[in-house]
Amino acid sequence: MTKASPAKATQDRTEPEKRTEKPETAEAQTPAAQKAEPAKAEPAKREVAKPEPAAKPAELRQDAPKQPEPPKTPEPEAKRPTPPVREGQVSSRAENAADSEIEVIKAEGLTGRQLRMARRVAQKHNLPATSDYDAVRLLRKQGIDPFARSNMLELVVPQGGADAHEGGAPDAFAAASAAARPGRVQLPQTVPDRETLPSTEMSPAQRRDFEISQIQRDIMKRRRRKMALLLTRLAFFVLLPTAIVGYYFYNVATPMYASKSEFLILQADNAGGGGLGGLLTGTQFATSQDSIATQSYLQSKDAMLRLDQDVGFKSHFTQDWIDPIQRLNADPTNEEAYRTYSRNVTIGYDLTEGVIRMEVVAADPEVASEFSRRLISYAEDRVNNLSQQKRGDQMRDALAGFENAEAERRRAQEALVQLQQQGAILDPEGVIAGLRAQINNMELQLQEKELQLAALLDNERPNQARVDGVQGDVQRMKNMLADLNARMVDASKGENSLAQLTVRIQMAQADLATRDMMLQSALQQVEQTRMEANRQVRYLTTSVRPVASQEPSYPRRFENTILAFLVFSGIYLMLSLTASILREQVTS
Repeated sequence: MTKASPAKATQDRTEPEKRTEKPETAEAQTPAAQKAEPAKAEPAKREVAKPEPAAKPAELRQDAPKQPEPPKTPEPEAKRPTPPVREGQVSSRAENAADSEIEVIKAEGLTGRQLRMARRVAQKHNLPATSDYDAVRLLRKQGIDPFARSNMLELVVPQGGADAHEGGAPDAFAAASAAARPGRVQLPQTVPDRETLPSTEMSPAQRRDFEISQIQRDIMKRRRRKMALLLTRLAFFVLLPTAIVGYYFYNVATPMYASKSEFLILQADNAGGGGLGGLLTGTQFATSQDSIATQSYLQSKDAMLRLDQDVGFKSHFTQDWIDPIQRLNADPTNEEAYRTYSRNVTIGYDLTEGVIRMEVVAADPEVASEFSRRLISYAEDRVNNLSQQKRGDQMRDALAGFENAEAERRRAQEALVQLQQQGAILDPEGVIAGLRAQINNMELQLQEKELQLAALLDNERPNQARVDGVQGDVQRMKNMLADLNARMVDASKGENSLAQLTVRIQMAQADLATRDMMLQSALQQVEQTRMEANRQVRYLTTSVRPVASQEPSYPRRFENTILAFLVFSGIYLMLSLTASILREQVTS
């Protein structure tokens, strides 16, 4: 049984009077008094008529908001009347109506999410709800729909509005509460004096703000720690090596002097050339192979050894005043010297122009120009020797063919002479023709003599002397004709006959004519080969001669330092990405 104070009893007794006066004083009542009425009037009634067991529903739910107890007004002990002692539990009509409304709300079958939403909305509106269903009841009593979308959105707006420096909006809940109960009128209530002490417990909003601030501080600490680690790694893996490299280039590296030169390889004019080879003559494609071969020779170890023998390449780079990185050992091997040679001698061939560009770097400008001149002379010797073997082989083959043709012709001529000497007749055909001519002439004369003899014998009394003379002439002519026929027969028969000798001489003459033609062809081939060999001659022309420089060309301090920074940054980035990928794979 609770004891009610006189003030509360008086308030309970005067409540019907206040209800009758509400319509009259509605205009004078403020929204703050209307908002505070449900929270003050009903607890006052319950404190008078409700015993202690009625407060159990609020104690069973730990998450329900605690109702502030009205402070007790101290009164003098002499004037404080002794309240009458009441026994039994008495429930007011308002409490019975509230219980019936809660039962009706329970019958609606609301979900747990809706009930939690109703409790949060009631907390935002400072309604003293003892349970989730009581929160729904109080919100509906205030004319607020706890399940409306606008109320759900208002949960994320801080009550009382944001600060001015945060750019927030004003309090949206106060306006919503005032708009929800436009016609409700309440009278101001007397607030008894009570002791108010600061609570050690934080509200949910304060606790949430505190936890958010803690998370933000932890995030900032982690960010600062990660940033510090990142800067440390960058300083150790990127900035420190870059500083060391820059110090070397600016303070330690020996200045090197470069000597640049350009030369090209030309081909002899092709005065009698034709075809596709004549079209390419005079272009860079005609000597591209020779230029590439010359470039390869100048970049070879053979050229380095020859340069060392002539002007002492190794001894120049083993001097003590050269920095340790660019300096050779006291007794370097050919491989070590060749690595230095490849680093300091740069040769490039331009395919479009056919020009070979060479850059020689040394610690002394005069030495660099001397090295360049020596290498150009080596290239010239090599160019001159490139087609020498080919030209020599061609000329040797052409001369051998000419000599062979000449020897064959000589043998054919000697065979002809031997045949002519063998028969002691230079022209057997002429001998045979002469015999035939003599036989024909003799036969004509014999016919004439026979006709003359016949004419003499036709006379009745021929001159015997003349007849005997003609008959003697006929007989002599017949003997001569028989002798000529015998000679003719002897010349046409046997191995040593004039006919056989004539055939052999004709064959020897034909062979000699053939050898003459072959000799002429061989002679033409020799001349043509000589012309072709002259066309294959290569000439090295120096377009830009090496000149000693007055200022050092290397090292390029700023460019090399920036390049080292980019290289170290790329290496660090690759390693960090690899490590992060591996870490993600391991953790997953």
